[in-house]
This record gives sequence, structure tokens and C-alpha cells, in this order.
Amino acid sequence: MFAILGCGYTGIRVARRLLARGEEVLAASRRPELLDLPGARVLRLEVDEPSTLMDLRSALGPGVRVLHSIPLLRTPEGFRDPTPDLLACLPESTARVVYLSTTGVYGAAQAVDEHTPPAPRTPRELLRVQAEQLVLSGPWSSMVLRPAAIYGPGRGMHIAMRRGEFRLLGEGDNYVSRIHVEDLAALTEAALLSEIRGAWPVADLEPARSRDVAAFCASLLGLPMPPPARPDELSETRRSNRRVDGRAAFRELGIRYYFPSYREGISQAITGKAVENRGDFGGNSG
Repeated sequence: MFAILGCGYTGIRVARRLLARGEEVLAASRRPELLDLPGARVLRLEVDEPSTLMDLRSALGPGVRVLHSIPLLRTPEGFRDPTPDLLACLPESTARVVYLSTTGVYGAAQAVDEHTPPAPRTPRELLRVQAEQLVLSGPWSSMVLRPAAIYGPGRGMHIAMRRGEFRLLGEGDNYVSRIHVEDLAALTEAALLSEIRGAWPVADLEPARSRDVAAFCASLLGLPMPPPARPDELSETRRSNRRVDGRAAFRELGIRYYFPSYREGISQAITGKAVENRGDFGGNSG
């Protein structure tokens, strides 16, 4: 049995891949009525409602393998991490927990690979690191994936540019790493099925300057280049300047990239062409 806690943009794709393998899938979401997952058991999960946590506890079977992809919760008092409440619901026989974290845990580091330690600077980043530690210290087999900026159909720079909402940081000289959602879903599926442990950064093969990605989007969409913004007009995430080498996770899990760079990935995201579920672990990760 597999449980997807936080069946959203990435989680629903992981669930579909598992269902295609014939696996039993429990998909938990705040809005289960929006999930199109024939064959899955769908459960409403609102972490701040104890009754839904009880429902989750009752629904989890022995030997369950769990994807935890619920982000920090924004409250009037600041961010709150739901991880302790979620892990408390897991049965003693839980076999595996995979947690989707973020490259934000690396703080100000501008070059990241599998050997780079986390260096949180803000309370938000520290909460993420603490969540990772809780997952990794549990009695189950566990793996933490730290994705760079996740993009794909309906999400990413190409969408923000279409809406006229995207602004470059200055001249766009900052480097940004990213991962297409289908590559992340394939990697996460493999992580759930494996016994590899530890925390791993996840990104495609080509970190790129923001202005280069914007120029590529503009050429495909027939739009002008976006204007620059002052640093104080952008979120901390948008002000980052980080190159992430995420090849190790793909190599260890035997997964090939569908989209090794933003060129292939953004082209697919704009056209909406379906991606085949290859289901093969052991290809060359590049």
C-alpha cells in the first residue's frame, strides 16, 4: 500500500504512476473532490482538523509506503510544520517514508550537490530542516528529496510571463535550478520503491540564468522580455542565486531525465504533450 499525503501538483502524478503499476494507493488531500484518480482511495486530510488525522490513521495499512509532500502551513503566528502530526498517524509497521523538502534548506549556498549540508537562515528554512530530521530519524526506511523550482504544465515562468506577472531580478544574471514535475514524479516513485536513504538535492542538468530562460519563454510565446524588478519587489525565493547539481539522486535511483534542461521541459509544458510513464528504473541519468 502507498499513501500520498498532499496529493497536489507533484503528488497526483506520483499517484498515477503507482496506479499504473497496479499498486494500492491512498491519496490524501485538502480538496479530494478535485482529484482525478480512478482506482485510488481518496481521503480528505486537513492537518488542523484532528478528525481527519484520525481518519488517516485508520486508513493506513501495515507496511505502508508514504510520500509526505505537504508543505509548511501559513498561520497568523507564522509558518507551522505539519510533519509531527502526520508522522504520529503512521503505523508501527510503516515500511518507508519519502519527504519532499526544498533546496531552500541550503540557505545562501550558491553551488549545491549531494555533499552540501543544509544551512538554514530563516525560521521557515529551519522548520524544513527539522522536518527532514524527523523523517530521517523515524523507525522506517526514509529518503528526503530536495527539489529545486518545480515547473511544468500550468506552473512556472512561462505561465507568469503569459499573465504579465514575471519580473527579472535586475538584469537576470542570477542562476536558477529547476526540475520538471514529471522528472520529479518519476524520481519520487523510484524513491518510494527503493531502500536508498539520506537527503538528496533534485534538479535538471542545466542551471541557467534567469534572463536566458525568460528569453527562451519569450521566443516560444511571442512575448517581449519581462522588465526588471527591484530586489525588494521579489520574494526571497525569487532573489536566490543557486546552481544545483541533482544528478546523484537520479543516478542512485536509476532514473533517466525526461527533460534534462529547461528547453525540453518548457517546450513540453507549453504544448501540453503527454509524457509516457516509462516505469523503468535503471536508465542512464545523464
